[in-house]
Amino acid sequence: MALFGKPKYTIVRLKKKEIPDGLWTKCEECSETLYNKTLQENLMVCPKCNYHFTLGAYERINMLLDKDTFQEYDKDILPSDPLDFKGPKTYTDKLAQDQQLTGLKEAAVTGEGRLDNKKIIIAVTDSRFIMGSMGSVVGEKVTHATEIATKNRLPLIIVSGSGGGARMYEGMFSLMQMAKTSAALAYHHQEKLPFVSVLTNPTMAGVMASFAGLGDIIIAEPKALIGFTGPRVIEQTIRQKLPPGFQRSEFLLERGLIDMIVQRRDLKATLSQLLDYLS
Repeated sequence: MALFGKPKYTIVRLKKKEIPDGLWTKCEECSETLYNKTLQENLMVCPKCNYHFTLGAYERINMLLDKDTFQEYDKDILPSDPLDFKGPKTYTDKLAQDQQLTGLKEAAVTGEGRLDNKKIIIAVTDSRFIMGSMGSVVGEKVTHATEIATKNRLPLIIVSGSGGGARMYEGMFSLMQMAKTSAALAYHHQEKLPFVSVLTNPTMAGVMASFAGLGDIIIAEPKALIGFTGPRVIEQTIRQKLPPGFQRSEFLLERGLIDMIVQRRDLKATLSQLLDYLS
C-alpha cells in the first residue's frame, strides 16, 4: 500500500502547447513542413525538393537589385473598367480584392535600379494579382519602361509570372497590349540593346506570346510552367496523353524554347554576367 494512503503514481496532465500561426509552411510539391525563417533565408525555395515558391514583385526586385537603388515608374497608374464587366464578381470588385490582398495597384511593377552596380530597367509581373494577367495598365507600364530603356540606351530585364495572359475583363483593350509591348521591344532590339527575359512559374498565354518570349536571352526558373494553353486543356482538346514534364522548364530547354534554367540563388550573378557579355 502506498504511504499514507496516497497512490503510488501521480498522473500529471500537462497543457498542450499551442504552436503560433505563421511559423511553418507546407511545400506545395513534396508536402514537407518548412520553418518559415529557414524558407525565407533560402529565397523561398524548398531545401528538400527545390520547389520554387511564388515571390511577390517587390520581393523579386529586392532579391535582384542592389540595396536602395530601385526607383519605381508609373506607380500611380490605376486600372479602369472599360467594359463595365459583370459576372459572379464585377471587375471593379476583383481589382479591389487583389489590391487589398497584395498591396499592389496593378500586376506589374516597373522602374530602374542597379544590379551589381550596372544600371538597368526592370519590370516584374506578379502572379498574385489576377494571376499576373496583362490589362491596359500592365501593357502601358511594360511599354513605357521599355521605351525609357531604349531612349537611355540601357539593358532591360523583365521577370514574368503570369498564368492569366491577356486579361479577359478588358477584352480587346487587353489584347492590344500584346502588340504594343512587342513593338516597343522591337525598337529596343533595333538599337542593339540587351533584353533578358526571366520566366517564373507560371508564364502562360498572352504574356508568353508577347514580351516574355522575345528576350535576347530567355532564362527560366526550375520546373516553371511555360506555354500558351495549359496541359489539361490541351489533353482535353487533342484527346491524347501529353509526355511527362510537358511545358515545364526542363522539357522546353531540351527543345530550344529557352536558353537556360537558373536556380533562384544564382539568378542575380547570372544576370550580371549576361549583362557584361551582352554589353
